[in-house]
Amino acid sequence: MSNDKSRDALSDAPIPQRNNTAEVVGSSSPFDVVLWLAALVLFAAALMVNQFLPAYWVPASSIWVRIGVILACIIVALGLLYATHQGKGFVRLLKDSRVELRRVTWPTKQETVTTSWQVLLVVVVAAIALWCFDYIIGWFMKFIIG
Repeated sequence: MSNDKSRDALSDAPIPQRNNTAEVVGSSSPFDVVLWLAALVLFAAALMVNQFLPAYWVPASSIWVRIGVILACIIVALGLLYATHQGKGFVRLLKDSRVELRRVTWPTKQETVTTSWQVLLVVVVAAIALWCFDYIIGWFMKFIIG
């Protein structure tokens, strides 16, 4: 058997390697910092729209106008965040996660129900055991204290 990580431990056959698409973002450009600050300002504006905008803009007295402004601020802020290196890396992570989710072997309904009942049984048994220990310790403390 080989200790080589690129070979299967049982059959010593080579394991197909694929290029790792994950990349570490080591540094950000000054433009990224500006985009992050603009996005944070837009998120803060979205939080304050409902309270302050109607005093400065008459059409904002309508709730639908305020909801539209809040949604516009959030959408533009998310778009700015997507334009950063970290934002593109996050979107790549979401896509890779979706691919990995397709590879998961999900349990059948019967396995899920059986496992759920087993967990419920263990929880009930543990609760009864803890209650018994608590009762015995409480009785022992009353016996000692008086």
